[in-house]
Amino acid sequence: MKKGFTLIELMVAISIFVIIMTISMGSIISVFEANRKSRTIKTVLNNLNLAVESMSKEMRFGKNYHCGDEGTLTEPENCPGGDTLMSFLSSDDVQITYRFYEQRIEKQIDDGGYIPVTAPEIVIDDLVFYTLGSGTDDTLQPKVVIKIKSHAGSGKAQSNFTLQTLVSQRTLDR
Repeated sequence: MKKGFTLIELMVAISIFVIIMTISMGSIISVFEANRKSRTIKTVLNNLNLAVESMSKEMRFGKNYHCGDEGTLTEPENCPGGDTLMSFLSSDDVQITYRFYEQRIEKQIDDGGYIPVTAPEIVIDDLVFYTLGSGTDDTLQPKVVIKIKSHAGSGKAQSNFTLQTLVSQRTLDR
């Protein structure tokens, strides 16, 4: 009867163990990368959801939508071709302006300074506002389309998003 392992049997067992551990480590690393990507997706979705919800709510109850930085921001201005700046009067008659600046969304209240609306981890690649029916001389109910392209993370953990929403003025246009 044999009492121990030979050197060859021991080497084969160690080799099989090393191969199994190498494969297992690869799958563990993949799980960590998937977790990191999942966290970036959650961060982007939560922050963009909050930003768009806030903008939409203010616009829905606002009036005198002005798209673009030309002319007087308090006067209604249609922008069917899109622009990166949107200004309107809130329900409290406060001038609110949103703009795309240096890969983030910024907000200005009255003539105060601009403050960022999105978190620093989120990079806004493009923000475009489209407005129709802003003037009182047409039969269209004022509406704004907001289109945002953004990403978070980098490399394999980068997550890209495109978000689009339509906001219609709640009060009837007269």
